[in-house]
Amino acid sequence: MAAIIIEGKVIAARVKDEVRDRVSRLKQHGINPCLAVVLVGEDPGSVSYVKGKQKALADLGMDGRDIRLPETASEAELLGLIASLSADSKVRGILVRLPLPSHIREETIISAIDPGKDVDCFHPVSLGKLLQGQSGFLPCTPHGVVVLLKELNIPISGSNAVVVGRSNIVGKPLALLLARKDLNATVTLCHTGTKDLSSYTRKADILIAAAGKPGLIKGDMIKKGAAVIDVGVNAAPGANGAKSRLVGDVVFEEALGTAGWITPVPGGVGPMTIAMLMKNVAEAAEAN
Repeated sequence: MAAIIIEGKVIAARVKDEVRDRVSRLKQHGINPCLAVVLVGEDPGSVSYVKGKQKALADLGMDGRDIRLPETASEAELLGLIASLSADSKVRGILVRLPLPSHIREETIISAIDPGKDVDCFHPVSLGKLLQGQSGFLPCTPHGVVVLLKELNIPISGSNAVVVGRSNIVGKPLALLLARKDLNATVTLCHTGTKDLSSYTRKADILIAAAGKPGLIKGDMIKKGAAVIDVGVNAAPGANGAKSRLVGDVVFEEALGTAGWITPVPGGVGPMTIAMLMKNVAEAAEAN
């Protein structure tokens, strides 16, 4: 029996409807949520990313500030901008598009953001709260993965969850989130140094692929009936000279015959990431 395909767009739309209602209530109290998105340089992918965020904000009735700096902007200039946005009471959330030019230290910029406006949950304070199980912003993609699992009533508590990938954006925070007492999964974090990866993935009730390597997870590496969440977004060449296409870390066609549930790429986790970012912006506005 083929796996159930998890329609991230549908679940993300429900999350956005909830955010839209929260924004409406905030506006009744004179509060207008605003997200400042900062882009350094003109990378086409980043420009498209920013446009997508601005469109989502407008759709939910929130304000967006699209702030562009040239590729040559100095670290001091960017720090000055971050300080100004952090002090601006009208700005409820700050997002700096990564990666930054090589002459700017990302850790320095992220640490300069007011933690109360860190809707991406990259700040050390935000990650520390996640580690300690304290209330605060949750990282957008990991939170989106958890919401997908919950919406489909996929058991998390007591399940063996294997996360493949140890990035600070997805892998490590997702492992922490799943291991919290309220979710209660038993988590294994795998990475490029893991020997015999398939020996871990075949035991996973929940398998999350977030390594950024196309085709890493084959069908025979998946436990029968497992929930497979593919976070990977990779460009792959099209057939017969066609334009490149997006693929995940999982060989989707092979996984369909083994998994119980699976997210497609695109259309799975991606829409959830945007929806959870919008939720964080609304929460930031409610808290200030």
